[in-house]
Amino acid sequence: MTKKISSITQIFLVFIKLGLTSFGGPVAHLGFFREEFVRRRRWLTESSYADLVALCQFLPGPASSQAGYAIGLMRGGTAGGIAAWIGFTLPSAIMLIALAYGVTALGDMQQSGWLQGLKIAAVAVVAKAVWGMATQLCPDGQRTTMALLAAMAALAWMTALTQVLIIVTGGILGWLLYRHEVDPAREDRGTRILSRRGGATFLAAFFILLVGLPLLTANYPATNLQIFESFYRSGSLVFGGGHVVLPLLQTEVVPTNWITDDNFLAGYGAAQAVPGPLFTFAAYLGAVMTVGPGGWMGGLLTLVAIFMPSLLLVQGALPFWDLLRRAPAAQAAMRGTNAAVVGILLAALYNPVWINGIHGPRHFIIALGAFGLLQFWKAQPWLVVGLAMMAGMVFLN
Repeated sequence: MTKKISSITQIFLVFIKLGLTSFGGPVAHLGFFREEFVRRRRWLTESSYADLVALCQFLPGPASSQAGYAIGLMRGGTAGGIAAWIGFTLPSAIMLIALAYGVTALGDMQQSGWLQGLKIAAVAVVAKAVWGMATQLCPDGQRTTMALLAAMAALAWMTALTQVLIIVTGGILGWLLYRHEVDPAREDRGTRILSRRGGATFLAAFFILLVGLPLLTANYPATNLQIFESFYRSGSLVFGGGHVVLPLLQTEVVPTNWITDDNFLAGYGAAQAVPGPLFTFAAYLGAVMTVGPGGWMGGLLTLVAIFMPSLLLVQGALPFWDLLRRAPAAQAAMRGTNAAVVGILLAALYNPVWINGIHGPRHFIIALGAFGLLQFWKAQPWLVVGLAMMAGMVFLN
């Protein structure tokens, strides 16, 4: 029992560190996770991590939060998954709820040097992740070509559906090219096989809530229930990450007069400057709403509601995914999907990470320095983030 508590505590502490230092959006978060759990701690192999990223790309919701929850789940069961989610989510949620209480003195932060430095650090983190994953997962010309074509397609048609189609196509090509070359898979160290019966229960819960909550609110129109249903539905129907959920949330909370458009936009601007998942913007909205409990209780209500669908889906899908990827045919397909994931991350390195982070020679110089520290000097990501932020304050203001 003591050993289990120690493991859960370790998971929480690792993820709260990531929650405090992971700037740059979901793609950058996946880069931070790879550095922490594949390279440093070796909780996952490179291929298993790519498999996990592919699964999270298939599911609606925030891919980085889902990946973090899954890593905690595999390491420490359900309690480990919850510890990982709380650790990664808590810092930004607290910051945005504090903003909702009136901490608005930051003003327009989009052009501030320290924020530019954080965006540049995200460029270096993602570039390192793409480099490392490409080296491990695209060792031959066929998979390298697949990754490049995937990147081209992802940039040419920038939709969440395109990403899903790219991964499916990669899986088909992988099966065609490598179905005679696959060895039996081995379980990763620290991985816990989750119950398929339990997984089916979580998947059923997701669909019951998705269908049942609207019916319940139609018959019992309590304000708190309406808020929960609105945010649960928004979290259930979003493919492509946090930025995609913003217009959905705006249509839910502004026309209904739950929040003013000015307050919505102020919170959106602040959400770009905090670490962790962008979905924590929901906590800000719940805290500033003119209906419902408001304050920290309202923030907690909307935060749980918007994340619950994605966490139910991960907990439900992971046991079947874990079983599937051990089948020889699935392993062949995974070689292709892993190459496709590398291509998608390469495309994301350009848009949105590069085009939002690099705006001239000074930005590129800082990015080169940050990449060198990460790749060749093996510096800790949190240190590189801090140095990039200071460089932005000095040279980009």
